[in-house]
Amino acid sequence: MNILLHICCGPCALYPIKTLKDGSHNVTGFFYNHNIHPYQEYKKRLESVVKMGEETGTEIICNDDYALEEFLKAVANNYDDRCSYCYSSRLNVTAAQAAAKGFEAFSSTLLYSRYQKHEEIIKTAEKAAENYGVKFYYEDFRKGWQEGIRISKEMGLYRQQYCGCIYSEKERYFQV
Repeated sequence: MNILLHICCGPCALYPIKTLKDGSHNVTGFFYNHNIHPYQEYKKRLESVVKMGEETGTEIICNDDYALEEFLKAVANNYDDRCSYCYSSRLNVTAAQAAAKGFEAFSSTLLYSRYQKHEEIIKTAEKAAENYGVKFYYEDFRKGWQEGIRISKEMGLYRQQYCGCIYSEKERYFQV
């Protein structure tokens, strides 16, 4: 199957890409993450994805639309539901890109993280698939958590310390 894989960061992409390629799928990475703050963090993650793509032989499509203002407008008054918007906005753009570029399916490295709302990601991706007429490929990549960490350290990839948005940055570093 020809799959467009939404990538949140280089380290989180390693195990899903390996698993998909081992399953004889063709994988193209798609970087779209308008939620990442600050901009220097965004650039570090993008550079890490490009490096990871080169080292794994994975083509990377980058939507470099850093629409931070759009993200902040959507979540500023809705703190408790910020993750829902974040998942929906990124997965809908991925599904639209997959449909427009003729991919058979799309998936996301968000399914790799132990810290994300796994069931919500699945539901959101299924809705995006329905909206854009492209299949959502589901696999629980969390089982490869430690392997992905190990490989990312071996490759020397930048490993971020928080999810990406300004709220997750605060939660990570501002200890009460």
